[in-house]
Amino acid sequence: MLSLENLRVLDVSRALAGPYCTMMLGDLGAEVIKVELPGSGDESRSWGPPFIGEPHGPYPGESAYFISANRNKLSVTVNLKSAAGQEILRRLVRISDVLVENFRTGDLGKLGLGYETLHSLNPRLICCSISGYGRTGPLADRPGYDAVLQAEGGLMSITGPIDGPPSKVGISIVDIATGMFSATAILAALRARDRTGEGQWVDMGLLDTHVALLANVASNYLIGGSVPRRFGNDHPNLTPYGSFRARDRWFVLGTANDRQWETLCQMIGHVELGKDPRFATNRARLANREALAEVLSEVFVTRDAEDWLEELRQVDLPCGSINTIPEALENPQAQARDLILVAEHPTTGSLRLTGFPYKLSQTPAQVRRPPPLLGEHTEQVLVELLQYSPEEVSLLRDQGAI
Repeated sequence: MLSLENLRVLDVSRALAGPYCTMMLGDLGAEVIKVELPGSGDESRSWGPPFIGEPHGPYPGESAYFISANRNKLSVTVNLKSAAGQEILRRLVRISDVLVENFRTGDLGKLGLGYETLHSLNPRLICCSISGYGRTGPLADRPGYDAVLQAEGGLMSITGPIDGPPSKVGISIVDIATGMFSATAILAALRARDRTGEGQWVDMGLLDTHVALLANVASNYLIGGSVPRRFGNDHPNLTPYGSFRARDRWFVLGTANDRQWETLCQMIGHVELGKDPRFATNRARLANREALAEVLSEVFVTRDAEDWLEELRQVDLPCGSINTIPEALENPQAQARDLILVAEHPTTGSLRLTGFPYKLSQTPAQVRRPPPLLGEHTEQVLVELLQYSPEEVSLLRDQGAI
């Protein structure tokens, strides 16, 4: 059994936040029907190289970007600007539990498919709308992109070298987190539907997600009043907690309390540092952050990183090497946790995918389908689920509705 068996999700989103959300639901057992534009589909299909598979339509294959967020889905191509295409979506809405969309505010309404219409077609439907700034407020009509939100939401102002330029995070963290929050909100709405029998509208904004992600940094400002600044790889509330240069390369050390600080001082052979009033408590260390960093840098640069890491682990201090992406993916612990999975793709054969971050003992997630080719399941869905005849499907194709 899968956790979300017998749940049908209609994915009318593209790029990353929406598809990541629906992929999570699909991983856990939901049937996800991805509705795409005929001929071009989700624009992320073209966001490469690298690509896999055989050329089709405008693409030299499927982009690795698209592959990352679209497993466990059926692909159906529908032209929502045509009356026949809109009728297909209405039929899909009637038999679905969840719809996820990330059109610009008002665009679905212009097609006669706004929330009130969707709710009237299926009062039990959970409709999740994902946008840059949410569906209300003065910026509701503005398109949202991850890098822009990282800038406007403040994340770039606290990311990067202390004296360097502001930096974005190396992944589309706001998009991905919005997909995760959206999946959680959808599951909450489904739980509410179990009690009320009625669906609801879930309004998700990238800006809202970003503010939530600020967590302790926002709280530092709301409580303390000072404007958060960049600390490079250091922690705003703890020190020493960050990256240090050993003789051969960098590594990371985390010291979360005064007891661990005393352990560190003993391990590196400088017990006197623990008694130094500048460093005796975390509050004192924060006030003398630069002086402490200079002292520790002179110590750590005398030996190789792996020597320090081995000793730090022996005394149970949090630490780690700074790995490349290949090193992280090939790490024995990542292998033991099945964080790389293999699926069979229709054109490229074996396809490696990232694994599931959730491990359920009784209803584990599964890769049941590889990321689909564009329109791969159009006829199957129309005939088997919506009861169109093969002749009607052929006519719809001739009309450009699918």
